[in-house]
Amino acid sequence: MAGRVRQSDVEELKAKLDIVEVVAGYVSLKPASAGSFKGLCPFHSEKSPSFNVRSAPAFYHCFGCGAGGDVYKFIQEIEHVGFTEAIEKLAEKSGFQLTYDEGSTQESSGRARLLAANQEASAFFSEQLQSSEGETAVKFLASRGFDQKAISQFGIGYAPKGWQGLLDHLKEKGFTVEEAITAGLAMASDKGGYDRFRGRVLWPIRDSNSQVLGFGARKLYEDDQGPKYLNTPETPVYHKGSVLYGLDLARKEIIKRKEIIVVEGYTDVMACHLAGFPNAVATCGTAFGEDHIKIINRLFGTSEDPASVVFTFDPDAAGEKAALRVYGDTSKFNALTFVASGPEGLDPSDLRQQRGDGAIGQMLEARKPLFEFVIRHRIGKFSLNDLDSRAAAARAAAPVVAEIVDPALRAGYTRQLADWVSLEISEVSQLIAQVGRQQVGQRVEQIRTSAPKPVEQTPATKFERQVLEVLVQRPQSFNAERITRIVGAGFTQPELAGVAEAASRISSQLTSSDWVNQLANGLAGEQLDLLRALALAELPAANDADLQKYCRGVVNGAMLQALAREKNDLLAALKRIDMATQAEAYSQVQRQLVELEAERRTYMS
Repeated sequence: MAGRVRQSDVEELKAKLDIVEVVAGYVSLKPASAGSFKGLCPFHSEKSPSFNVRSAPAFYHCFGCGAGGDVYKFIQEIEHVGFTEAIEKLAEKSGFQLTYDEGSTQESSGRARLLAANQEASAFFSEQLQSSEGETAVKFLASRGFDQKAISQFGIGYAPKGWQGLLDHLKEKGFTVEEAITAGLAMASDKGGYDRFRGRVLWPIRDSNSQVLGFGARKLYEDDQGPKYLNTPETPVYHKGSVLYGLDLARKEIIKRKEIIVVEGYTDVMACHLAGFPNAVATCGTAFGEDHIKIINRLFGTSEDPASVVFTFDPDAAGEKAALRVYGDTSKFNALTFVASGPEGLDPSDLRQQRGDGAIGQMLEARKPLFEFVIRHRIGKFSLNDLDSRAAAARAAAPVVAEIVDPALRAGYTRQLADWVSLEISEVSQLIAQVGRQQVGQRVEQIRTSAPKPVEQTPATKFERQVLEVLVQRPQSFNAERITRIVGAGFTQPELAGVAEAASRISSQLTSSDWVNQLANGLAGEQLDLLRALALAELPAANDADLQKYCRGVVNGAMLQALAREKNDLLAALKRIDMATQAEAYSQVQRQLVELEAERRTYMS
């Protein structure tokens, strides 16, 4: 079994990679300043670019959401992979040959083993589907309108009823019981473990690179006391909140069509694909959440072409609740959002089975904007037969319209709401404006009471930040003694002081090409975010000569402040000395003051 990637390879590969080139493969970047590039952040929704990348030091940082790190961290975050898999992906793309330290244990080889176990399990389940026992699963799928071609396309399999069929198979292939349990394929027991999935039809859940992360399983037999659907639990490779079933098959079509269809089940995904809509995906046993939004936004990118997200919520109470939950996150999408509901509450799978492929297209064509769906849901609770009811309906829907950011869209829904509740548009507009003011007031109050007070930016703190920007980006402008004395003089802001003290601790490494990463190893949380911001700050210099001059001026200014502090300390010490009894000590402090003044003059030129 392969072990840990050799540390020297990790460092060598990182030195060879151009982080700007790597990031540009995912984010559209434009030059911002010397050595710095800027684009829209791929980790949160924004209209103005606040995502910065710099080659030297090799860092990325978003001033909007705080995301940041090195090239490995970027691949981890954007690909949803572990540290070692990020290294392996970059090595493969750049043609770098990795070597491994045999016998070590770490996330790297462990992740690879779990993925391999899942792949082997998928092959085993597919083979079992063709057995005599698997005929039950084949008949079930056929009853839903899925033939052998569809079964093959989606890699569907069958888990036999026995307790250790898969486990025995994995042992034969060299996997341990512990690995099977960690992968979520087996359950622990006093007798050594047993299969998690038994007597069920299974759908392999893959990532966008077609690696099997886990499984979704539906029961087939009446004597099965388990839930109707049983999914792989959370594992080191499977995180249900950040996975979309069918994405491996739908990715290209989603990008091509600039549209994604989000359905609620595995068979719904199959029905849409087979009906001519191969851009459908589904969540995996969990509610649609923010991580799913991030995946979708990355697929759409920052193109100005309009993109669409279509949800196929059931038109029942549960579906309406799900729609209202998504509505709360509407502003986070880089796309327009819609809801499509099947007639008579039919989901896509049942709709295709009962009315054919064309019915899927008709359902999607009849989609409604998510705002309209929510507004209709709000006013649908009222009879609208009298003035009181219509006014109450308008009040219930007003907060939805008030939260619409686009002025033209908000005006349009204001008119629409007035029509639906049969009230004058002026009355509805006034109501929405009033609600909007209340919402703003509530948000302001929430910010006032819960948000930390902003740090006051005085000339002193502004200069301290400039000192650290130069220290992080141009450490060769300093030496270890200067850093010690500057840090000793103190920083007024605790977060700046923390970074400065970390730099002082490793000041002997100033000439290291890996200076920023070594500095990062001593920081965490907000201080690490601050370091990234310092590393990506634009220094006011048009060329290298100007940059050297600027850095020299900042260092000289910092040293003058440090010398002033040292002078004050010496003067205070002088006052404490009794010249009559401590003449030598008094003379020594005076000599230090003279030397200090001579040194100060060198920084004045």
